[in-house]
Amino acid sequence: MLCQLQRSWTVSEPTSPRDCPETWPDTDTGTHTHTHTHTHVYNVNVTSECVCVSVRYVCIAMEALDQLLMACHCQSINLFVESFLTMVRKLLEADKPNLQILGTNSFVKFANIEEDTASYHRSYDFFVSRFSEMCHSSYEDPDVRTKIRMAGIRGLQGVVRKTVRDELQANIWERQHMDKIVPSLLFNLQDPTDSGSPGCEKESPAELTERCFRELLGRAAYGNIKNAIKPVLMHLDNHSLWEGKSFAVRCFKIIMYSIQSQHSHLVIQQLLGHLDANSKSSATVRAGIVEVLSEAAVIEASGSVGPTVLEVFNTLLKQLRLSVDYELTGSCDPYCNNTTTTDQERQLQEAVIKTIGSFANTLPIYQRAEVMLFIMGKIPVPGIYPALGSPIAGFEGSRMIQVMLLKSLLQVTERYESSNMLAALPSSFLEPLLSFTLMEDPEIRLLVLSILISLIDRHQNTHKFTFLSILSDISVLKLKMDKCSRQDNLFMKKHGQRLYRHIFLTCSEENSGRSHYQALYTLLALLSVELANEEVVVDLIRLALALQDLALANDERLSLYNRCAVHALSAAYLSLISQLTTVPAFCQHIQEVIELRQKEVPYLLPEDIFIENPRVPESLERVEGEVLFQQFQIAEVLGGSGYNIEILNTPFTPQITDEDRLSKRKSIGDTISLQMDMDPRYSPEREQKSPAEQITFETLKNAIVDSVNGEEQEREKRRLVVERFQTAPFEEIAAHCGAKSSLLQSKLDQIFELTIRPPPSPSGSASQGQTPTRSVPVYEMKFPDLCVY
Repeated sequence: MLCQLQRSWTVSEPTSPRDCPETWPDTDTGTHTHTHTHTHVYNVNVTSECVCVSVRYVCIAMEALDQLLMACHCQSINLFVESFLTMVRKLLEADKPNLQILGTNSFVKFANIEEDTASYHRSYDFFVSRFSEMCHSSYEDPDVRTKIRMAGIRGLQGVVRKTVRDELQANIWERQHMDKIVPSLLFNLQDPTDSGSPGCEKESPAELTERCFRELLGRAAYGNIKNAIKPVLMHLDNHSLWEGKSFAVRCFKIIMYSIQSQHSHLVIQQLLGHLDANSKSSATVRAGIVEVLSEAAVIEASGSVGPTVLEVFNTLLKQLRLSVDYELTGSCDPYCNNTTTTDQERQLQEAVIKTIGSFANTLPIYQRAEVMLFIMGKIPVPGIYPALGSPIAGFEGSRMIQVMLLKSLLQVTERYESSNMLAALPSSFLEPLLSFTLMEDPEIRLLVLSILISLIDRHQNTHKFTFLSILSDISVLKLKMDKCSRQDNLFMKKHGQRLYRHIFLTCSEENSGRSHYQALYTLLALLSVELANEEVVVDLIRLALALQDLALANDERLSLYNRCAVHALSAAYLSLISQLTTVPAFCQHIQEVIELRQKEVPYLLPEDIFIENPRVPESLERVEGEVLFQQFQIAEVLGGSGYNIEILNTPFTPQITDEDRLSKRKSIGDTISLQMDMDPRYSPEREQKSPAEQITFETLKNAIVDSVNGEEQEREKRRLVVERFQTAPFEEIAAHCGAKSSLLQSKLDQIFELTIRPPPSPSGSASQGQTPTRSVPVYEMKFPDLCVY
């Protein structure tokens, strides 16, 4: 039959033209013509009718072969397959499109047959190459081109189905095969000119390609994912498809939805590695890869991105640092003259921050806490941690990295919900975070406040405090509140004073704006709603009164606007906390002061300050007396309601800590005095402290000289000791050590004598005529055996 098929392509008897099924296009010219051909076997002229009959004979022969193939039993199919594949190969090698399509259809029928035994010597390399070539057909006639491409796609689908069922057959997942199959599929998935032939095909090449691509990925095992994804990345690189984003995102959506869910993290790792490899590419390319990562993270539904969670965030944070360097230097790769712009790098940075948030949202709570600590450890602090990035970036680079990493941290914390505040804000995280509230950069301080708000708000109350104003009735807010838990009480007992101190210091910043005071009000309100018990309520009221005192102080660092804003913040918060405490007399006092301010000094209320054009007075000389909230009156009404007002009667003096000193903040020394009194509840024994020593230039000079002299004396003393032990006789050294031992023993005897004195008599003196007996030391007492263990 093979011989008959070969002869039918070279010679046939003339027949009537009506016996020819239809004229087929010539692949050489692309036109529908009847031409005379010269055969190489018989060297005779054959008419167009002969060609039609030859094609018809081929179709009949292949139909017979297909039926014979379908009729073969599983045990005998291997004896026939090699001859069948040889004929299909000849059809695919033909230059006639109809013969190529005919051969493809026969191969697809063969691919759908399940074989019981594998054929180890069978090779599909030719079919992979030929079908991939057909997928890239550029035939002139659009209808014929579409048919050829779809035939190539179906052929590749058949090859995949035939080979993936049995691992002992040809390994279709090898790199040389994937490098042909995957780009061919992506070419048809991408080509906008692909459209199905009207009335002929039910689906377009793009639709068929997507179905085939999904089937290919769905069959990929763990060890094959890399070989399947690598050609996708190379195709997107070679055709500059990252910049458009839409096609790259579409491809990886198909990939993420098609592969087995337990293999999703492998795709993420491939993308991260590719992002590292393109670190010096243009910002648009890197932004495209990051956008794909973000979409892939959203699709990742298993709640984890694999065993290397921190590696994901480390790579993304590294890209942020590099982007900051590129933005400042204006070049991605100075050796290749690869320039970049600020706008491009800013878009990339926003994409990276968004992606960090997308990844974090897929993680469980405990892993998100680890990520928060990891990001916090990456934030540079000038003067403490080394500046990240290139030396060219300098301080400005460190500041930009601080902003970017804090924005990333805010993305991680936005949907972070934890019932245990001790776990959400551990000391290792809270202390370095609060240290950034002392930075001079207002943007950094605002980001820190936003992070704290996001972590403390567990009942989604933040949006109810977005507008800083005086609330006459807080019931309209419909606040969601729970009773303060034991963990919350422990958290505030441990970290409350630190929070109050940094809130106070943030209010004392001269470059704070409207957004800062709004964030401070939201933070204070959330502390009152989420974490307040009676003790915390008193502390917060004390803090609000301390803010009023701060605004009253004639501090040159604070402008008139800042002082009015602090007054307005204190008034708005006291109005809120008074209604939360439900103490009528407290509420009445606050309301009376607010009403008086509305008449006489409206610029001390938020409605006149936190607007587009704030009404700032020329001076604050009239701010005194009844327009101020009175501490003694508030303490009196709260004490009458059962509150412990002892702490309220103590002025609020925030204490500076080690991390405040290490923050290299120049204005800290001007803001707070180092001479501070502890709160009564934290210092059980009150002592009258001696006044601080007056420090002058002479005092500092003498201290330096004394330290130098002390070091010289210590060095001389050590030299003499070493010299004595090197030169003195043994008896002298032994006597010297014995004298020290005797002195030590005498001191111990004195201590023991003090500890074993008899207890004093209840009457205050020993009985008359009786000699006080010496008590026996514990180590000399004789105990019964039953008492010793």
